[in-house]
Amino acid sequence: MSSTPASFSYLTAYGTSRTGLPPSPPEFNSALDEEVRLYTNNKDREKYENLADVYAIIVTMEHLEKAYTPSCAKLIAQYKTAMNLVSDLIPDVEQFMKEYKLKCPAAVNRFKIGVPATIEHSIDPIKSAKYVAETVSHFITLMDALKLNMKAVDEIHPMLSDLMQSLNNVSSLPTEYEAKIRNWLITLNSMKAIDEINEEQVRQLLFDLENAHNAFYRSLSDKS
Repeated sequence: MSSTPASFSYLTAYGTSRTGLPPSPPEFNSALDEEVRLYTNNKDREKYENLADVYAIIVTMEHLEKAYTPSCAKLIAQYKTAMNLVSDLIPDVEQFMKEYKLKCPAAVNRFKIGVPATIEHSIDPIKSAKYVAETVSHFITLMDALKLNMKAVDEIHPMLSDLMQSLNNVSSLPTEYEAKIRNWLITLNSMKAIDEINEEQVRQLLFDLENAHNAFYRSLSDKS
């Protein structure tokens, strides 16, 4: 018996045309192979690119959170810039992460605190005396700035960040006071650079700083 012709299955499937020739196979729907665009204009394109930037920054921070101080500091700055661009689209970063199924708790915590983990938890006993002097200086500088009516976030945040770094270098401040300063960092990080803290916040921050300053001196005396 002769073998089945190669065209047998084709003719069986599609039949023959009136001309006796097999019909053309169904046309391939090229639309299924086309790129799906999320935007139709430049404004929408910019929106989705900004959202993608936030997504990428969060994921990267989750992996670098406990190391690479310069990289983390850069990511924190990029995060603030990106969030300012999409503040109307992402009022709550945790809701954004839930929507896009992101699980990056370490990154969220780092962005809230606003300084790299290597700075927040750094301790170097060899340089302890130097850090003690720096810490006292940072306390006084920040309290004087508040008394001189400096209220803008971009004025206060750098000084508070420097104070936090020095405190963690000497590790002398009781946990409760350190937590209060960390919470102030979180508060300032949630605000824009041009924002200002109000009179009530200024008074409370001064109160917390003065108490922390006194507790810091007491802790040094206890160790001596």
